[in-house]
Amino acid sequence: MANQFDVIVLGGGPAGYVAAIRSAQLGMSTAVVEKEKLGGVCVNIGCIPTKALLHSAYVANLLRDAKEFGVEAGVVKTDYGVAMQRSRRVSDQNSKGVEFLMKKHKITVLKGAGVLQPGRRVKVGSDVHEAKKAVIIATGSRVKGIPQIGLELNKTNVISSDEALFLQQAPPSLAVIGAGAVGMEFADIFNAFGTKVTLIEVLPRILPLEDADASDALAKSFKHRGIDVLTGAKVTKANVSKDKVALDVEVGGAKQQVEAAVVLMAAGRAVNTESIGLKECGVQLTESGFVKVDQHLQTTAPAYYAIGDVAGPPMLAHKGSREGVYVTELLAGKKPHPIRYDNVPSVTYCHPEVASIGLTEERCKEQRLDYVVGRFPFSANGRARGTGETEGFVKIIRDKRYGEILGAHIVGGHASELIHELAVARENEYTVEEVELAIHAHPTMSEAVAEAALDSLGRVVHI
Repeated sequence: MANQFDVIVLGGGPAGYVAAIRSAQLGMSTAVVEKEKLGGVCVNIGCIPTKALLHSAYVANLLRDAKEFGVEAGVVKTDYGVAMQRSRRVSDQNSKGVEFLMKKHKITVLKGAGVLQPGRRVKVGSDVHEAKKAVIIATGSRVKGIPQIGLELNKTNVISSDEALFLQQAPPSLAVIGAGAVGMEFADIFNAFGTKVTLIEVLPRILPLEDADASDALAKSFKHRGIDVLTGAKVTKANVSKDKVALDVEVGGAKQQVEAAVVLMAAGRAVNTESIGLKECGVQLTESGFVKVDQHLQTTAPAYYAIGDVAGPPMLAHKGSREGVYVTELLAGKKPHPIRYDNVPSVTYCHPEVASIGLTEERCKEQRLDYVVGRFPFSANGRARGTGETEGFVKIIRDKRYGEILGAHIVGGHASELIHELAVARENEYTVEEVELAIHAHPTMSEAVAEAALDSLGRVVHI
């Protein structure tokens, strides 16, 4: 007789463990299958340790400017190894926190690699477990190289974010291939620790999924800090030797060579769908390689669901967590609130931070929407002046007729925190007028949100 649970979750990352917790809260017996540490990539080799390192980078840069604030810090010395060890402690604390939550909610953790079998079954080692209600696939994603141009990950001088998180010291020079969120964050970190950084992006601008104004602001900021930014740049060949990597790069029709001690690959991720029994259970993939799901996240096999990275973009931890809640509530017979995929916040935690929801201005133009843009720079915000965080702006795009918030984009200190006011507003279909009706405390960075809303109405006060 197979071990029985109501729900079995394959994968213990942010999508999987949150699904398991909500499942248990709803009274369903639940098991999580995880072959590595609980918390997945995000907690152990992704979001959490990276943010710890970014804070170390922030502290280093703040100390370099301390004299301006009346503080003499002396010569600032950085030690990436020490910062790395601190980030590991933070990650371990979070992973142990997930372990505690599993015990608190009486969730069974099955250690090992799980393989799906027909009949809502999952094999872990020599044991077979059966789900009475459903199996939820939450196997996540992994880093990838570009082997066709000679950039196969070797974990020494052609590395991914995984290896970058465990380096004992910052390399003298670093070429980062890919200027999405991961590439931008590691460029920020290593620049602060004294590494000569070159950022290479094949598309016309860095952070290509963000609003063009946000991309431009970050490009200027990075260049000002001494980071070489190459956009519209294609790496055609790589020559990897023991102590350096030479990259042949085409930029605007011209060829140049970039040499670095280490190359960090940040050009996308591959989903973990191999060797987990998908085909045997009738679970199909899309042309892009994601698990094919319907509007309720059910796969092509009844009672098998997929959430998180494997279920398709955006490949974000918080999106996966919400999908986990949605599916388990569905399984419990509830009618969960539909997920608005156009209102999932996107955040890049470099300095200055970038955060957005909804449409970019380019997308508004493509869709021929009648819109108005409101902007407010942090250089005109009293709190930002006081803290020396005057880079960036708040940009709100509203529907011209009804005032609906079509998109919002923030560049600046604490953008990752400020974006949620506008996420709540969009989720509840508030207009810019209703955002502005809320009294914003003075002086705060949040006042820039209210001012941008006012600017979209032609009523901005402080510029």
